[in-house]
Amino acid sequence: MFEPSGTPRVYGLAPGVDFPAALVAGLRARMAGRPPEEMAKVELILNTSRMARRVKAIFDSGPATLLPRIRLLTDMADPAALRDLPAPVPPLRRRLELTGLVSKLLDAQPDLAPRAALFDLADSLATLMDEMQDEGVSPDQIAALDVSDESGHWQRALSFLNIVQRFFEQGEEAPDRNAFQRYALDEKLKSWQAAPPTHPIIVAGSTGSRGGAYKLMCAVSRLPQGAVVLPGFDFDTPGPVWGGLSDALSAEDHPQFRFAKLLFDLALDPTCVPHWHEQAPPSAARNRLVSLALRPAPVTDQWRSEGVHLPVLTDATEKLTLVEANSKREEAMAIALRLRQAAEDGTTAALITPDRMLTRQVTAALDRWDIVPDDSAGIPLQLTPPGRFLRQVAALFQRELTAESLLSLLKHPLTHSGSERNNHLRATRELELHIRKKSWPFPQPELIEAWGAAAGFPDWANWVAETFCQPPLYGTRALIDWLMIHVERAEAIAAGPEMGESELWKEGAGRKARQVVTELEGEASHGTDLDARDYADLFGAILAKGEVRDRDAPHPHILIWGTLEARVMGAELLILGGLNEGSWPEIPGADPWLNRRMRHKAGLRLPERNIGLAAHDFQQAVAADEVWLTRALKSDDAETVPARWVNRLMNLMNGLPAKQGPEALKAMQARGRHWLALARQVESPIKAPSAARPSPVPPVAARPRQLSVTEIKTLIRDPYAIYAKRVLRLRPLNPLQRAPDALLRGILIHQVFEEFVRETVSDPGLLTAEALRAKAATVIGDPEVLPFPVTRHVWQSRIARIAEWFTRTEAARQQIARPAHFETSGSSDIPALGFTLKGTADRIDIDEKGNAHLYDYKTGAAPTAKQQKNFDKQLLLEAAMVERGAFPNLQPRHAARAVFVSVSTNPNEVEAPLDEVPPAKVWSQFETLMTRWFEPDRGYTARAAMLSENDFSDYDHLSRFGEWDVIDAAEREMLE
Repeated sequence: MFEPSGTPRVYGLAPGVDFPAALVAGLRARMAGRPPEEMAKVELILNTSRMARRVKAIFDSGPATLLPRIRLLTDMADPAALRDLPAPVPPLRRRLELTGLVSKLLDAQPDLAPRAALFDLADSLATLMDEMQDEGVSPDQIAALDVSDESGHWQRALSFLNIVQRFFEQGEEAPDRNAFQRYALDEKLKSWQAAPPTHPIIVAGSTGSRGGAYKLMCAVSRLPQGAVVLPGFDFDTPGPVWGGLSDALSAEDHPQFRFAKLLFDLALDPTCVPHWHEQAPPSAARNRLVSLALRPAPVTDQWRSEGVHLPVLTDATEKLTLVEANSKREEAMAIALRLRQAAEDGTTAALITPDRMLTRQVTAALDRWDIVPDDSAGIPLQLTPPGRFLRQVAALFQRELTAESLLSLLKHPLTHSGSERNNHLRATRELELHIRKKSWPFPQPELIEAWGAAAGFPDWANWVAETFCQPPLYGTRALIDWLMIHVERAEAIAAGPEMGESELWKEGAGRKARQVVTELEGEASHGTDLDARDYADLFGAILAKGEVRDRDAPHPHILIWGTLEARVMGAELLILGGLNEGSWPEIPGADPWLNRRMRHKAGLRLPERNIGLAAHDFQQAVAADEVWLTRALKSDDAETVPARWVNRLMNLMNGLPAKQGPEALKAMQARGRHWLALARQVESPIKAPSAARPSPVPPVAARPRQLSVTEIKTLIRDPYAIYAKRVLRLRPLNPLQRAPDALLRGILIHQVFEEFVRETVSDPGLLTAEALRAKAATVIGDPEVLPFPVTRHVWQSRIARIAEWFTRTEAARQQIARPAHFETSGSSDIPALGFTLKGTADRIDIDEKGNAHLYDYKTGAAPTAKQQKNFDKQLLLEAAMVERGAFPNLQPRHAARAVFVSVSTNPNEVEAPLDEVPPAKVWSQFETLMTRWFEPDRGYTARAAMLSENDFSDYDHLSRFGEWDVIDAAEREMLE
């Protein structure tokens, strides 16, 4: 195929050229006129499986020919060489071994790192090991680095590196995958040196960014019939610029640095690299523009000298669109609209981005048009239904079962997926309502079983109690033991009480999860003892390494690729999304082991290498025929910075008015604004008239015939709440995990004072601040009553602060009258209306004359006398009920006094104005009020007289408060 040459053979293909198509075309051209079997002798070594599939597809499309031998860079071992090498250790086994070693090291030296960092350290150490194996760097080389100017951090890093020393000693341990590939490659290269192959061998599509690939490319280029074909080679870069790409510390972030290093090491002139095939890029002018924009920072002054030689930029950027969205959501919607247009036109379009959140948003937007893109990355296994389910089950081992974790697992689509799932969902709904009603923060098995027997779900409730309500597992266990317990419990939850065949291990995600679990079972013996939290973290981390391709048939023309796949090309439209700093290029992660200078000395990859590779991917993709560049101006309400390559391109174009650069840039942005306008139109809500302030008028027969004294205040201030509660019979759903709110605080504090006062009546010697504090500790300090430690302390402290005041004033109260009745309920009727008023008095004392003294405890501020006269009539009405004989076994002649006892931070007593509004007058006013509420045209106006605009009502969302304001007139609606 190749003429004999005394120099290495390296070819290039320009950015934007369809690399697989040009590769095949160049190969066919060189094999023209040769016997068909000669093609079968050609060995093509490609960088990715997707590239290999594309090359095979191009060959399959004709004309008919024998296929060359297509191999991947990661599969270079000869079967003969494999006989002399030990089988590689599975990656999972090595990871488990590292986790055990790091765990033991942290146990021995707890000051090295927190225990929570166990798996992050093991993962990071595994990544470093892979890189060291790939680059051929041993721990001895790193230990020998000059670190005289480094801090004590280096000694801690060496502690971790020392524990992996044995994995680098051949013969001591079986090699891991990267070490095995390196050994196999070394054997391959040795055999080539002894007997160079005579058949054509071509390495194509790799940049040589990894040590093994770089070594192979150098070796193949020197073979008698070997050649290297470089993707996205910049033929527009001049010689002096190539000469400046020699120092990794200053130039590795340039897109052509890896090629420069390869060519210099092979003693080749970068300006003399021949084209593999004469296929022209879609826009040679755009390639020149991008090449100049991406020049290394020290020579950007060449923009002035060389920019004037560029062609007219409006032509170069004619098929380039710049989308600058206001938000990531808007960016995703614009991309989705363009992909939808491509699907309708039959155009092959690919979104290329490293931002997985953006790809998910685009996929979600496409779903509204039933377009499923072909996503090369798939879905992380941990985010699939089986992955989420297994992680939720693993969390059950760590802590007491909460209502939230119980119901979230009961509602999972894989729970009870065997049979009778409809009954399971109905029982789950009823259990949730019961838990909300009873406020069970930690459901107990005996409570669930008792509920099930009463509600008609005995078998189901017993299954829930036995399967879910198990105590946490403390202490450490072997990994295989954890896995057996985990899988057994997960299968029991998925099967249901009937133990039918579940859906857990079915479909693509279920089969993948089963595969991961099976692999973990096989390697569990190499793990270490773990506690429940560590096991759950380890299992979740292992799931995160897996991915599942969407089981639905994807759209044949809509693709989502990673940046590496820009080399595969083949799409008519490329959308380069997420072009912001931190996204593309991604910010290099923190390295806990070696800093940048030490990595350079050791021969490891610098953080800039990934930036350079991302720059090369960008340079290739932006040279395609039709290209979109998209970014969001804001992300999470923070300003973003455009990707450095986009920034350079815009700055260069703005600085070339003679070449119509500013006009070309404005045209690119205008094309983007067109699609952004469409995206905003799609996202704009349908205009609907705002709701009016409601004032429903229900039939008189439907109006409430019974209210409590505390609801009268609501009736006056927010009648709509009474309408919703008593007429529509709608009640707020209690929170699942009830927080220690004001209602619960009021209930417990009332209980404290009631029990305390009762006991002081029997034993006056208990009327002390210390006794009150003790009573608060008994009632509020009970973890079963209030399972929130901090809240228990705070609420007890509040009572402790007012204990002296309360006992002092309580002594005065008991001098006036003797406490006689606590939490006494009564009712009084208005016969003419058929209406009953009910009430429960906190406390009624009786003096020597038989008069009643009413007290009501308030945990907040007590209402003023003015507020009581007009709105808050609770105590006034209770006083009137006392005189009307509403309370059984209580026949006082007179309500002498009614007092609010505020036990808030600023305690005080506020008396009801019985002298201004005596009980008889109160009741007369109340009868008049209720008569008005039974008038046929009286409406229940929303928020009629709220104390403050900020006051909250449970029914504000029902009245659509916010669409109307309190100054708006109410709109009465007669109801039938």
